[in-house]
Formats: sequence, C-alpha cells, structure tokens
Amino acid sequence: MAFAPHLTPPYYAVIFTSTRRADDTSDTYGATADRMVALASQQPGFLGVESARGADGLGITVSYWRTLDDIAAWKAVGEHLTAQRRGREAWYDHYAVRIAKVERAYDMGRRGGKL
Repeated sequence: MAFAPHLTPPYYAVIFTSTRRADDTSDTYGATADRMVALASQQPGFLGVESARGADGLGITVSYWRTLDDIAAWKAVGEHLTAQRRGREAWYDHYAVRIAKVERAYDMGRRGGKL
C-alpha cells in the first residue's frame, strides 16, 4: 500500500497491530482485508489508510478519521463486525487497537531525486 494522503490536523489515527496465527491456512484473510479497506473508504469521515505486514506475521494498519464519532460508526458497520469476529476466531494470535489524536504532522518526499 502507498502512503495515505497528506492530511491537515487535527484528525484521528486508529492503529491496529496484530500477529497472524501461524496455523491459519484460510485463503480469505487477504480478500477480507482488501474488502475492509474498500468499505472503510466509503464511510463518512474516512481520510486514508496505511498498512504493512512482516514475514513474521506482525502487521500494523493505521486508518485515519476526521472524528471519534466517525471511528465509532465504522466499528459498528455490520460487515466490519463480522470481520472482527473472524479475526478473533481464526486469524490473530494477538491484536491491539489504539486511537490517537494527531495534532501535528509533516512528511518528506523525493520528487525527481531531489528534496
């Protein structure tokens, strides 16, 4: 995945850190993860997402939202609730969710090899 677009604070970040189960052989995880990003992007207040997973199974997904109410509404979407339950039952050994308010943000990118 690419970087989320540059956003103007304040906004909120939902940080989802997880460890995949080594014995999960289902082929539905990737498709469900892609579907959750597509579904989240249709929700009011969604600003972007960034995600990475290492070969060791540790993954971090950060989604960005305009308000805490937008985050609560996303958490309650039926298809998202189903994916959450599937994660607890089959996909994750461990996960943690953290919500943070972003008050300041900056970035650096190279364009044409120059800063």
